[in-house]
Amino acid sequence: MLDVRRLQVLRAVVTSGTVTAAATHLGYTPSAVSQQIAALERQAGTALFERVGRGVRPTAAGLLLTEHAALISAAVARAESALADLRAGRTGRLSVRYFATAGSTLVAPALARLRVEHPGVRVDLRLSDPDDPFEEVARGRADLAVVVRSPDHAGDGFRLVRLLDDPYAAVLPLGHPLAGEEVVDLHELAGEQWVGSEPPGPCLEPVLDSCAAAGFSPDFVVQSEDYATAQGFVAAGLGVGLMPMLGLRARHPGVVVRRVRGPEPFRVISAAVREIALEQPALRALLKALRGAACATGPLTEEVGARTAAPGV
Repeated sequence: MLDVRRLQVLRAVVTSGTVTAAATHLGYTPSAVSQQIAALERQAGTALFERVGRGVRPTAAGLLLTEHAALISAAVARAESALADLRAGRTGRLSVRYFATAGSTLVAPALARLRVEHPGVRVDLRLSDPDDPFEEVARGRADLAVVVRSPDHAGDGFRLVRLLDDPYAAVLPLGHPLAGEEVVDLHELAGEQWVGSEPPGPCLEPVLDSCAAAGFSPDFVVQSEDYATAQGFVAAGLGVGLMPMLGLRARHPGVVVRRVRGPEPFRVISAAVREIALEQPALRALLKALRGAACATGPLTEEVGARTAAPGV
């Protein structure tokens, strides 16, 4: 294999015209330059210069390798420039995964801000299935994922940045006996039939754990993993449900939403990244933008009551 450094020495001799001149430009001794050329000739298996009087001139092989040395030098310069742009966050590509209810509230405004601050950065954005796309980051398929997971469960080599706590609220059909209450005690829903809205995993766990703390296990008679559909089932009187506030931004007119207590379940929404990936300025900027979007969301529980009172209730 040809040595790249020696190819640049060859180019210096050819362009300078003499070994002495090349040595001066490179800051080497003439002897060191000659040794590099001799070593390159051994690698190439052919002579690269021929003597002409007191000087030398390149052979056909020498000229050929000089042309390639110039191409290599230009490629290295482009690589260095591209690397500088990447380090500065002017270019690059980020792979981002998210779950549905975090899309419009957190991811969309964060990416809009990133586009303004880092217009040269391309983002590969994909909706993940299942709802907790942490494994996409763990397996190196994504640089960042918005996940339902507490920062206490990051794991070695990963960082979880807490974005917001998303509380669950009681979703009741119009005319339900508890619809007129400001806050519903969770144990009051113990004897109800339930509409499930969460698949098994980190979004269902807060519901089951809170119900267990209130002394019962919910009786799921209808299952839907789509919040709009689940609200429709509730509105039809098929059951009650607990749904996260981010999933209730679009409200069904046939339901009321009430805060719950004793206890109040919530899910922790975080941004998951690999520690080594945080060297990318664009990734750090996206994290900052996600935190900004989360702060702009404000306390989600304030929306309950202000937007959910049904006429006549």
